[in-house]
Amino acid sequence: QVQLVESGGGLVQAGDSLRLSCVASGRIFSISDMGWYRQMAGNQRELVADISSGSIINYADSVKGRFTISRDNAKNTVYLQMNRLKPEDTAVYYCKAILQIETRGPRYQYWGQGTQVTVSS
Repeated sequence: QVQLVESGGGLVQAGDSLRLSCVASGRIFSISDMGWYRQMAGNQRELVADISSGSIINYADSVKGRFTISRDNAKNTVYLQMNRLKPEDTAVYYCKAILQIETRGPRYQYWGQGTQVTVSS
């Protein structure tokens, strides 16, 4: 079984920073893409940032210049450093990983359980 566990969410004030972490564990052969998504109340889940195994990075326009995604392949961990947070960043943040559980096997998509980020004005 594969598990993704997020941590680092919380309640902060506008302008503050938070760092989210997501650790993938279990039967993992290799991880290709890892990313962060968020879901605001009443909205669909949307991409925040993702990073490939080759460190190709994409950011949503709304977070460019404020958020930084990184990964530690040795630890199967992806991070999201969030600076200058705004009330509109309030959402549940989910980690996603696309990975193989065996060599030459198919890639599967896994999601974490989500972590709440609340930014007060």
